[in-house]
Amino acid sequence: MVDGGRMRASDFGVIGHNRNGQSRGMPAPPARVRSFLGAQDMSQRLNSRILAIAAAVAALLAHGMEPVDAQAPAAQWVTAWTTSQQGLGEEGVTDVTVRLIARVTASGESVRIRFDNTYGTEPLQIGSASVAQRMRGAALVPGTNQPLRFDGEPGVTIPPGGSVQSDPVQFAVLSRQDLAISLHLPGENVRPSLHRGALVTSYLSADGAGDLTSSESREGLDERITSMWWLKGVDVLTTSVGGAIVAFGDSITDGSCGTVDGYDRWEDWLAVRLDMSGDAARRRAVVNEGIGGNTVTREGLQPAPNSTPGVERLERDVFSHAGVTDVVLFMGTNDIRREATARSVISGMETIIEQGHARGLRVHGVTIIPRHNRAPTPNNSGWTPAKTRIRNEVNAWMRGDAPFDGVLDFDQAVRDGADLDRIAPAFDCDGIHPTPRGYYEMGWSVPLELFAR
Repeated sequence: MVDGGRMRASDFGVIGHNRNGQSRGMPAPPARVRSFLGAQDMSQRLNSRILAIAAAVAALLAHGMEPVDAQAPAAQWVTAWTTSQQGLGEEGVTDVTVRLIARVTASGESVRIRFDNTYGTEPLQIGSASVAQRMRGAALVPGTNQPLRFDGEPGVTIPPGGSVQSDPVQFAVLSRQDLAISLHLPGENVRPSLHRGALVTSYLSADGAGDLTSSESREGLDERITSMWWLKGVDVLTTSVGGAIVAFGDSITDGSCGTVDGYDRWEDWLAVRLDMSGDAARRRAVVNEGIGGNTVTREGLQPAPNSTPGVERLERDVFSHAGVTDVVLFMGTNDIRREATARSVISGMETIIEQGHARGLRVHGVTIIPRHNRAPTPNNSGWTPAKTRIRNEVNAWMRGDAPFDGVLDFDQAVRDGADLDRIAPAFDCDGIHPTPRGYYEMGWSVPLELFAR
C-alpha cells in the first residue's frame, strides 16, 4: 500500500479526469488491479481510515492541488503532450474549424503549440488558432479561450513537410487537464496530415462554417473525429516536472485495444503515478510517440505504410521535443513479424541508445511481450515458434548485456504464468495487444526510480 512512504494511486483508484477536467477518484482496494476492474465488497477490504485518506487525496486532486516539494525544479519548457503524424487523410475539407483535444501531463503558467504538415502535399493555411480549457465535448470553459499568434500574426502557412510553433501565451494549465486547440482552415479541399487512431474525440465543423475559433460554444462543431489533425505537440513552461519521458513505440504504445477517451494506455497510468509522486527528482511529463505497425529498422519486409521506423524518426519524434530527459523504447514485435533477425533488432536498438546517449538522454528498453495466433488477422498470421525464439533472444539481451539505462519488463508483467509465450488471458485482447487491464498492469509495473535525476 505504501510506496516510499506515500500511498500509491492503486490504493485509492485515481483514474484520470472527467470531461470537465476534474480528477476522477474513488476509494479502491490496495490490490493493484482490483480497483480498475471493479472489485467486490470494497468496504470489507478497506478500513475507514484508509477510506478517509483516499477521499482526502482524491478531493485535493479534484481541485488541481499537487504535492508541495521544496526541491521543485526551475521553470523550463517541457513538452507535455505529443502525437506522431502517420499519414494523409483521404478526404479534404473546405473553410472549416477543427477543435482538437489534448490532455497535458505537466502543470504550468504558459503554453506554446506545435503544428506539423508532415504528410501534406500542399501548403497548409491556418487562418486563426486558439487554445482554451475544455469543459465538456467541444464546449470551452468560459473566459479561458485565448488566440494563438505566430511571430505576432494571427495566422500562418506551413509548407509541405514543415512545422511551426506558436508564440508562447500566458495560460495556466494543470497536469491531466484537457486543452482545446482550435484551428480555422480557410482553404479548399484541404487534406489533413494526421495521426489516425488518437483514442480521443475531437470536433469538426461542416464545410463552409468558417472561423469558430473564438467561440466558447460547441455549436457548429458537430462532427466527431478520433484522428488528430496537424497538432504535433503542446509545450508547458513549468516547475512541476523535471522533464519529459517520451514513450517511443508501436501500436502497443499507441494504445490499440484501448478505450476512446478512456486514457487507459500503459503510459497514461505511468503519467498518473509520476504526477502523484511527491519526489520532485522523478516527476516527469509523459508523452506518446507510438505509431501502429512501427518497427525499429527497415530490415526484413517493408514496414507498414507511413510508419517510419524508429531509427529514422528520432529527430522528429524525440529530439525535437522540449525538456526530454528519458526515452522508453518499446518496439521489436513488428520487426520480428516482418522477418527481421534478432541481430538486426538489437543493432537498431543499439543505434537508438547511442543517439539518445549522445544527446544526454537516458534510454530505457521494454521487453517484447508475447504474441501468438489467437485471432486469424493479417497482423498476427504467420507468427511462428521460430519468431517466438527470436523474441526471447532479444529479451534475454535486454535483460542482460544491453546498454540501456533501465529495463521495463512488460513481458513479465503480462505473460501467462502457465504459458510464457502467450499473454495472460485476462490481459489478452487479440493475441498481440493487451486489454485495458493489461495496460494498467504494465503501467504499474514500471519502477519509478528509473526516472530520478
